[in-house]
Amino acid sequence: MWRKTIVCGAILWSVAGMQPLLALTLEEAKSKGLVGEKSNGYLGVVAAGNSEAQALASDINQKRRQAYQEIARRDGTSLSTVETLAGEKAIEKTRPGNMVEGPGGWVKK
Repeated sequence: MWRKTIVCGAILWSVAGMQPLLALTLEEAKSKGLVGEKSNGYLGVVAAGNSEAQALASDINQKRRQAYQEIARRDGTSLSTVETLAGEKAIEKTRPGNMVEGPGGWVKK
């Protein structure tokens, strides 16, 4: 159990520091409903066709994947395990009113 807590903390710390230098910030994109958290640990673009939101999500997802790979290597676990755990934590920490991807598609939390 302690290992899971350490991994969760490391994931959240890694993800929290990944703010790209783009005009649209992650918090703005989330509050506008342009992007949302997915269960696989990555951001999804809710508003298809928004190139700024797509660029933001791509940049953050690339950095998340690098962080997840490093965590998986360090902890001797699979990338998919880290991604799933990160997705659970990201959805859990999503503010009410922001978007998350559920079984039926995008929903407001």
